[in-house]
Amino acid sequence: MFITLDNNQRFYELFEKGVQKGLLYHVFFWVVFFFFLVIVDHDGVDLGAEMLNKALRVAFYIVIVYTNLNYLFPKYLKTNKLFTYLLLLILLVVVATPIEVILHFLISNYGNISFIEFFSIENNSKVFLGSFFVGFSSSIYKIINDWMEHQRERMDLQRQNLTSELKYLKTQINPHFFFNTLNSLYALTLKKSDKAPEIVLKLSDMMRYMLYESNERMIALNQEIKYMQNYLELEQVRQGESLDVDMEIIGDPKGHEIAPLLFIPFLENCFKHGINNDIKSGYVKIKLEILSDALKLKVINSLPGQRTYSHDQNRVGGIGLTNVRRRLNILYPKRHKLEINKTTEEFIVSLELKFAKQIQKATTT
Repeated sequence: MFITLDNNQRFYELFEKGVQKGLLYHVFFWVVFFFFLVIVDHDGVDLGAEMLNKALRVAFYIVIVYTNLNYLFPKYLKTNKLFTYLLLLILLVVVATPIEVILHFLISNYGNISFIEFFSIENNSKVFLGSFFVGFSSSIYKIINDWMEHQRERMDLQRQNLTSELKYLKTQINPHFFFNTLNSLYALTLKKSDKAPEIVLKLSDMMRYMLYESNERMIALNQEIKYMQNYLELEQVRQGESLDVDMEIIGDPKGHEIAPLLFIPFLENCFKHGINNDIKSGYVKIKLEILSDALKLKVINSLPGQRTYSHDQNRVGGIGLTNVRRRLNILYPKRHKLEINKTTEEFIVSLELKFAKQIQKATTT
């Protein structure tokens, strides 16, 4: 019982290793190739003798191909020694050809044909050309296969790098919001404001979103909108009645997904002037238009009249619009359009992007 289980385990391990190394694919290929030769090159003689001859031919092909792939190709062709490679491949086929022809004669019944007649230049040349073609074709296959493997590895590396970069960008975002919201709460507690409990609840919702829900690559659009509304309400409470905040949503967000924390830096950029009470009667206007396959976001905020605004538009609380641009380039390549403009009175951000779900459906139809 135990011996049987042990043997089965060993067989399974060998089978698994064979699959991992592609051994089964190679065996399958040569079996199919063997039957292909039998069917295509069958000349009406005894089927058993025909299969024996084709098996011998396939055996010599196998020797040539794997000698080429395991020795000649990596040692000479891959190191750009093309002339030496061709010379050694021809030499290998030249040595194998007469041996194969002699074995064909010995195992086959060719009637009155003598060995001298069978061992002719015509027979040798046919076998030589066939073996050389198969051997050289294996090199072409190897070159294509190595190139495809290199492309797969390069794409996997790019995906890993993009994933790591996205995680890094998110780690930059989260602490930034924590500091701002905690500062808001701190300011209200100093004033012993009755609005402090409300801020705590908003902060709790925001922290829950950042710590848990925003870890997903894509989240529901209505969740992101709710987070934006919480943030705007928090800032409205902190700034007071002097700041006019208006958010307009056109369309239905249900059924759409978006990258988390994608819009917040735009809102953060609006309020960085009001945090120090530099804007006495400013405004923030947000318009989010949701279409069937895309959305349009427009964020406008007033600028302080006596304050010289920095032309470094990329600096948003130490994270900046550079972060947003980079995330957009990674998550929505060629699917978004971001425009940032500044006048003497306003700072305007316009963003258009297509939903990933619709993009995938469009490419599969």
